[in-house]
Amino acid sequence: MTSSPSPLAPASAIPVVVAGALGRMGAEVVKAVRDAADCTLVGAIDTTAGKEGADVGLELGLGELEVAITADFEGTLCQASQAVRNAGPGGGAVLVDFTHPSVVYEHTRAAIAYGVHPVIGTTGLSPVQLEDLATFAAKAGVGGAVIPNFSVGMVLLQQAAAAAARYYDFAELTELHHNRKADAPSGTCIKTAELMEELGKSFNPQQVEEHETLTGVRGGQRESGLRLHAIRLPGLVAHQEVMFGAPGETYTLRHDTIDRSAYMPGVLLTLRRVRALDGLVYGLERLL
Repeated sequence: MTSSPSPLAPASAIPVVVAGALGRMGAEVVKAVRDAADCTLVGAIDTTAGKEGADVGLELGLGELEVAITADFEGTLCQASQAVRNAGPGGGAVLVDFTHPSVVYEHTRAAIAYGVHPVIGTTGLSPVQLEDLATFAAKAGVGGAVIPNFSVGMVLLQQAAAAAARYYDFAELTELHHNRKADAPSGTCIKTAELMEELGKSFNPQQVEEHETLTGVRGGQRESGLRLHAIRLPGLVAHQEVMFGAPGETYTLRHDTIDRSAYMPGVLLTLRRVRALDGLVYGLERLL
């Protein structure tokens, strides 16, 4: 069950459905959409037991928003699609998904099938799945965005890491997240490594025959030689460090997310641009 767009919202307001609406990130998105003059919340999807039919705004302490929580994912997409089916180019509803890696592929594909523009913050999509979704979106002519990290600061770190990779042959990446994050390494860390690997070079040439007395202690190694390490602890939000080494020096890049509100400018920017796309893009840097 969803409400009609608020009478206070402009006619051109972007209709937004939030999946994972009661989660940490979903709650921030609901708040950001509520506060954005050019957006209107039309759907709140969440599978938390006992919350079906409750007003999402009241559940999140935001006041009544007249949007009921539902676990019916496809039904909500169908309703959102029908409500704006004649919107034309640059129109349509948008799905913002912060759910779980186990369902993100199906959610993204369903959104495209219904003509709802997916904005995917859930990580865990494999390269094969991303390629499949990009092909499907292109055939459907539906713009979408898979964004491993919505922080502008993280995008700047990734660009700096890609630039530094030209000059350093040794590098390791460490990402640190709260201990309720399901996937490891994070999509952000993988994306950083991919940007560094666009040079086509190999990293960390072997200097000695290594032996792990504890399996995995040296992290996961990609084909390029880059090593990725994942830390999970309560008290953390989202953090990443890229350390480069050379004779006589190290060069370290680090980004710390202190609060999830840091992601909202990137979320809103993506919401405002995704409907003008004719296919799927990967990474916030593609929209800046």
